[in-house]
Amino acid sequence: MGKYPHGLFTWADLASADVEGAKAFYSGLFGWDAEDQFDPDGNYIYTMFSKAGSVTAGLGKMPEAMQGQPGMPGGLWSSYINVDDADAVVAKATASGGTVMMPAMDVMTSGRMAFLIDPTGAMFGIWQPGDHTGAGVFNEHGAMTWNELVTRDVGGAKSFYEATLGWGFQLMQEAPEYWAITLDTKVDGDGDADDNMNGGIMAIGDDFPPEMPPMWTVYFQVDDSAAAIAKAQELGGSVVFGPMDTNAGIIVGLADPQGGNFTVIQVATAA
Repeated sequence: MGKYPHGLFTWADLASADVEGAKAFYSGLFGWDAEDQFDPDGNYIYTMFSKAGSVTAGLGKMPEAMQGQPGMPGGLWSSYINVDDADAVVAKATASGGTVMMPAMDVMTSGRMAFLIDPTGAMFGIWQPGDHTGAGVFNEHGAMTWNELVTRDVGGAKSFYEATLGWGFQLMQEAPEYWAITLDTKVDGDGDADDNMNGGIMAIGDDFPPEMPPMWTVYFQVDDSAAAIAKAQELGGSVVFGPMDTNAGIIVGLADPQGGNFTVIQVATAA
């Protein structure tokens, strides 16, 4: 078992058709450092992003077979949930109506991973930590702070993730329906749910485009949403939606120059 509890989102990485372009964009936007990893023959494997010495996210080359497929952008972010036993979670997922997109596999000594699709159609990753336990920093500028599922079947999604990962849920708002994921209800039992909230489930409402697919989206925290918008556009990115002023903070959907979608949030401060 790693240093994070079972069921917590602890990592996100980007598959990009343009690794060098993605490195330049995210380094410029978040101030991340980028360190490439290679196999013994000198072939590129992966890039670790970090800030102030703590890893924040990863980057890899999008497989050629994925590039150019209808509806496939040139960049795709994936969120990973920390699990104690990847194979057991895969078995629970399939028993609960999920689909295996990529079976559990070892990533050298870093950990064991799989990609799954929930019954509503959203893809997510699971990570059983080895040498790599996940991000080293959360909830500050340039670090992961939240992960969000949008789906047309909130009830079905809740049932699936409760059975598969032991998640509990706390209703945050009625319309559109929004549930925060809690681990304490099912896992920790320390009574302090806020400490282990880093995800939520939201209903796709009538204001969403009809072609909007169910999906998980990663959120990165920023100190200044307006500055993040300006910097992203300067670096060749674009605004997908927002800015939206919510109770949680100012939320902006962004896309990198290759089309990888992610969200930034300037967290609301207490009055």
